[in-house]
Amino acid sequence: MFIKVALLVVFFAVMILVGFLCRRQADGVGGFVLGGRNVGPWLTAFAYGTSYFSAVIFIGYAGQFGWKYGVSATWIGIGNAIIGSLLAWVILGRRTRLMTQHIDSKTMPDFFGIRFNSKALKTVASVIVFVFLIPYTASLYNGLARLFDSAFPKIDYTTCVIIMSVLTCIYVVVGGYMATAVNDFIQGIIMLAGIVIVIAAVLNSQGGFMEAMRSLSEITAESNPELSGAFTSFLGPEPLALFGVVILTSLGTWGLPQMIGKFYAIKNESAISKGTIISTIFAIIVAGGCYFMGGFGRLFADKISYVADGVTPQYDSIVPAMLSGLPDIVVAIVIMLVLSASMSTLSSLVLTSSSTLTLDMIVPAVEKGEKKVSQKKQMLVIRILIVFFVAVSAAIAIIQAKSSVTFIAQLMGISWGALAGAFLAPFLYGLYWKKTTKAAVWVSFISGVGIMVANMICNFAGVTFISPYFSSPINAGMLAMVVGLVIVPVVSLITKKPDAAEMDKIFSCYNREVTVSAKTSLTEK
Repeated sequence: MFIKVALLVVFFAVMILVGFLCRRQADGVGGFVLGGRNVGPWLTAFAYGTSYFSAVIFIGYAGQFGWKYGVSATWIGIGNAIIGSLLAWVILGRRTRLMTQHIDSKTMPDFFGIRFNSKALKTVASVIVFVFLIPYTASLYNGLARLFDSAFPKIDYTTCVIIMSVLTCIYVVVGGYMATAVNDFIQGIIMLAGIVIVIAAVLNSQGGFMEAMRSLSEITAESNPELSGAFTSFLGPEPLALFGVVILTSLGTWGLPQMIGKFYAIKNESAISKGTIISTIFAIIVAGGCYFMGGFGRLFADKISYVADGVTPQYDSIVPAMLSGLPDIVVAIVIMLVLSASMSTLSSLVLTSSSTLTLDMIVPAVEKGEKKVSQKKQMLVIRILIVFFVAVSAAIAIIQAKSSVTFIAQLMGISWGALAGAFLAPFLYGLYWKKTTKAAVWVSFISGVGIMVANMICNFAGVTFISPYFSSPINAGMLAMVVGLVIVPVVSLITKKPDAAEMDKIFSCYNREVTVSAKTSLTEK
């Protein structure tokens, strides 16, 4: 207990110190929300990665999908690295930085409002962000609840949530985006080291890698009893379901405001090139490692909790059960790992939500004619909303921890599905295609949110949503994204085109000539 508490005290002390050291860079709205668009490759890449992977991945997804698919769940981590990190940086990074700076956009809803010349789009996008980030935050705390129950049986979980919330709130309120980015870097280092140590410890507890694989290969899959070695096979017992998870957790990041916001703050071309490589390697180690470790969850079947039927596991209890028998020092490292993952994501979520509400809803509503809201007042409102959002999230987490609401993966599926289903397609097409229309964006918003709300209602009522496959919020989220990618170009082709001159002006940022060195670009001479 002393080791665990001592490490936590040091951890929190460093986070607070960073917040106060970075307060000078948070002296204006641009500095507070985007770090002055002057964040280097390492900070940006780690901020992206730590916002991507949280307790949801380590406790919820790794446990549930490792149980269902065995070591083939590692494909989810590989998909996260290739699609969610590498391709996201290559396809979205540079264009997002150029266009958002050109049109002076600080948030994703602000981008929709300016790019498609619609204040209504901006307002509705802000509401979607605020509403659907709540279940995401709840899922973070849910994962922490499971871990703290096993690591600190004598400490009330409510107390832990309050302490973590207050400390996160302090460094975000004081230091803004830059404090979050620096702390994300520190927390990312902890995550990288932690996942390697934990995997080694878990496998060692099962007699090593080869022995663990042998034991896992002898377990029969319920979905396909005839499939020998299902949980050690290349694609696992359910390849189609596995594909759905890969798409949601990988492609979904392209439409999440807290992830895209990292590209707004990139410093320069060098930061993009280096950040692409760094974030991809980070994702391979952290995400790949989490899902790989979760693939051995069935070897701990005698230690986990089950639902009433005695067969279906409580998925959120799997990873804590895997860690329960490890040495105290390893458990302390796990606590640091999950706290790092959760606090980095939480800080990103609250900063995104508060800045979106302030800049995209409150300030436009207050400003009339010549009346303007000063930078000082805008920052005050953002800080107040950060406190409010953290308080609401903590309250939901405490209520949820004391009741059986739902599994972490389902909560995250609802959040990711609605946000990515609504935003991914119009944001992507909006960066690349001048003919993307306002009507197409509205249709994407309606379809993305509509699919996830319908899925929630059906699940609550015990009714099948479309088919058993899409009844899962995770697969419904994948459907929402795919539908958006199809209907946005279709609707754009049959609705009123945007003003050509205005589009040329917005897209002119991509045609501006720059001078580069010969080592970057070859000439014909």
